[in-house]
Amino acid sequence: MKNIFLFTVCFTVFMGCKKEENLPAPYVPVDNVTEGYRMLLMGNSFFRPYAENLDVMAIDAGFVNHNSTIVIRGGANGRAINFWNDSTSIEHSLIKSALDEGGIDYLGMTSGHDTVNRIEGFQFWIDYALQNNPNITIFISLAPFDYPAGDPNGTRPDWDTLAADNGFSSIQEMFDFYINEILHNEIVDQLRAEFPTTKIFTIPTGWATYNLYQMNIDSLLLDQIDMFGSSASSIFVDSKGHQGDIVKKTGGLVWLNSIYSVNLNENTYDTGFNTDLHQIAKQITDSHNPNYKQ
Repeated sequence: MKNIFLFTVCFTVFMGCKKEENLPAPYVPVDNVTEGYRMLLMGNSFFRPYAENLDVMAIDAGFVNHNSTIVIRGGANGRAINFWNDSTSIEHSLIKSALDEGGIDYLGMTSGHDTVNRIEGFQFWIDYALQNNPNITIFISLAPFDYPAGDPNGTRPDWDTLAADNGFSSIQEMFDFYINEILHNEIVDQLRAEFPTTKIFTIPTGWATYNLYQMNIDSLLLDQIDMFGSSASSIFVDSKGHQGDIVKKTGGLVWLNSIYSVNLNENTYDTGFNTDLHQIAKQITDSHNPNYKQ
């Protein structure tokens, strides 16, 4: 049954919207001034909130001159392969212009992929980026599945049904399988083989959605949070599964730790929630496979 999943999930997910071993980087304490990174970030609406939150959190943590160019298109158009293939688009030109200038420290992309050749979009952009940014670091943000309660048009089941239909006991088990068997083994490992001297890692962004989703079901949140509703007080803001603020803030902290190695036990960013989002984010990053950390 899980073999069926390999074909099913590639069509169902993400449609809406230096150089040694790949080991975790040591934490570098932030004193008064620590130089930030210059970043180029491309993705869709399941990527944008975390890129934008990182901008705020990095400056708050004391990383001066943190700078990011964020290029966004909705749904499948925000995949690396579609940014590449749409060569006449403004976004394609913007990405290339930023890379042509050089000096980019990080290139980040969302995890949506093509079902025939899963690495080609990432591969094309990495190859292009290395021409003028030979020391660039690459990351892929692992986005969650969409339509948690199912597609209102009936084309997608809810998460529980989707997991059961593919032979999994929960959506979390299905996401874990997808990360390890497809995103890591079939995309990141192949990219590392193609670019052996370039650091390539993943950020477990999607777990912010799944952990808070489950905590809300289990009544473990210290805030009054609905499953669906306004961004300020909900896990999801629509049927597509776009995330509310509590998820966006947690995912932003996951990015802050994954990119800047900030100690989340010591970070003082005010999330605006009573629930300890720093600890939730820390649990997510601590649980991430160390072979795929920065």
